[in-house]
Amino acid sequence: MSTTFTIHTHDNQARTGELHTAHGVIRTPAFMPVGTAATVKGMLPESVKATGADIILSNTYHLMLRPSAELIAKMGGLHKFMNWNGPILTDSGGFQVMSLSKLRTLSEKGVTFQSHLDGTTYELTPERAMEIQYLLGSDISMALDECTPFPATEKQARESMQLSMRWAQRSKDAFIPRPGYALFGIVQGSVYPELRAESAVALKNIGFDGYAIGGLAVGEGQELMFNVLDVTMPHLPQDHPRYLMGVGKPDDIIGAVQRGVDMFDCVIPTRSGRFARAYTHEGEKNIRNAKYKEDNAPLEAGCACPACTHYSRAYLHHLFKADEMLGPMLLTWHNLAFYQRLMQGLREAIAQKRLGAHAHELLASYGRNANEE
Repeated sequence: MSTTFTIHTHDNQARTGELHTAHGVIRTPAFMPVGTAATVKGMLPESVKATGADIILSNTYHLMLRPSAELIAKMGGLHKFMNWNGPILTDSGGFQVMSLSKLRTLSEKGVTFQSHLDGTTYELTPERAMEIQYLLGSDISMALDECTPFPATEKQARESMQLSMRWAQRSKDAFIPRPGYALFGIVQGSVYPELRAESAVALKNIGFDGYAIGGLAVGEGQELMFNVLDVTMPHLPQDHPRYLMGVGKPDDIIGAVQRGVDMFDCVIPTRSGRFARAYTHEGEKNIRNAKYKEDNAPLEAGCACPACTHYSRAYLHHLFKADEMLGPMLLTWHNLAFYQRLMQGLREAIAQKRLGAHAHELLASYGRNANEE
């Protein structure tokens, strides 16, 4: 048995559950902080844990380039290397190859590319992606896919999706099954319902431990993203975890949970924290805003993170104005704590079968001040 996924409660399509892995249990719906290069920027691992996170995400592309999967394996694996003893999911690197590498050549075999760091040429195939993630010791490995660009014609999306499905089969063939470790396949097909359905069925026929929905949050907008989820989810197995990759914003997460998604990751809370943007139940706050210069209130009332319990908005404002590194560190901690509190609230609402009302309350409160300049 690889991993076990237990569903506890349904509220319409939404559900709560637990995913048991080699390094611990993930409570779902779950948000995974992004630790791209074996660190969640600005956070100690124990601080990430203190926010309530069960699992973090790292990245195959970045770690294969620096310091290399072989070195991390030599150091005892990624968990030991970065001092995180909980579950780790690693993205397979397909998206980063497409978005970051200087030059790339796509073929049936895989993708050849030049590192964005120093121009060195690498080859990433489904087999190599599985080998890297094995060396890292990832609890959840992702099949290698081509992240279809947006917008794409139906022909482009079909060819890209079908290549990803062939790579998915090769990823499954190369994956080494062992207790507590999982392999997830990735649904592609852009915004075309029939392609999404075809992709989901193909992955289900191959057989994976979990199913991710990729190629969204790439500029298509929330309405189109939700439409794609609506046509994709019915084709995925009900008894396996579903993971919406790279999403997102609080309102995106709420809507996706209502559609039955179990797992999320996004750089938004950490990246926003570095740029003085705080997520609160009343929406986003730009702490650089002059109105906070003499504001002695906590960043968010009721939040137990260090930024809110020990410091004022005025002090946080000062840190950013003075370019002090403590500012991004504190806001990153706060944003990650906000996201984990959001997920805990969603889990509790599903368990109480009041997700609809809870989502309405959240969105009404969040929308009051959603995009403060």
